Amino acid sequence: MNDISTRSNAEIMLNCRDLTRIYSEGPQDLTVLDHLDLEVRAGERVAVVGSSGSGKTTLLNLLGGLDRPSHGEVVIGGQSLAGLGEAALGRFRNRYIGFVYQFHHLLAEFTAAENVALPLIVRGQGRKAATDRARGILDRVGMAPRSDHKPGELSGGERQRVAIARALVTDPSLVLMDEPTGNLDQTTASHILGLMDELASTTDCAFVVVTHDLSLAAHQDRTLRLDQGRLSEGGARVARAALGQRSSSRRPGR
Repeated sequence: MNDISTRSNAEIMLNCRDLTRIYSEGPQDLTVLDHLDLEVRAGERVAVVGSSGSGKTTLLNLLGGLDRPSHGEVVIGGQSLAGLGEAALGRFRNRYIGFVYQFHHLLAEFTAAENVALPLIVRGQGRKAATDRARGILDRVGMAPRSDHKPGELSGGERQRVAIARALVTDPSLVLMDEPTGNLDQTTASHILGLMDELASTTDCAFVVVTHDLSLAAHQDRTLRLDQGRLSEGGARVARAALGQRSSSRRPGR
């Protein structure tokens, strides 16, 4: 496995070529992704927008190795996921990829700190060191006072912030986000965006963010639209326009 812990802004962190995913639906095949190409550099933040059912979550699952493509390949930091068996793929995900799901998927029996520390413990890190690291990340997302609470004792927005902390705790090279601010109020969402900015600039972590929130998309470096299984640059104009309209609506006298 390649060591991708040292990287520069010019490095291609994520590279997909000819990515295709076909599902069998009875006697017919359903093509969700159709020979899709994508390139994301270290430190770059890319938003993917598109209508419901366009394949955005399928794309994230392929990028993170949670699903296998029908054709094509995903390469992260020079490592092709196609060349990894299931055990090696699991280790690779744990070390280099952070996930933020649309639904938080926290373990109900564990506290917020324990949920965030779990990826480090799975990696083999000592429990105390992992928990200390988890509490530090929870503090950065504004959840330090709630770190000893279980998911059932947290609001939806709080659970999402814990999920974001869990994705970041391993210092990943690539973070995949599925509607990361969907359950957050505007103030908290702005704080999370600031944290993404900081990580992208200081660690070269790359982000791929799937979202319906065009203001969130406009905050990223690039916005791509997924339509009929292909990616295009067409989403950027719409996202910028949405952000401009939102800014105009806040001007005095409006």
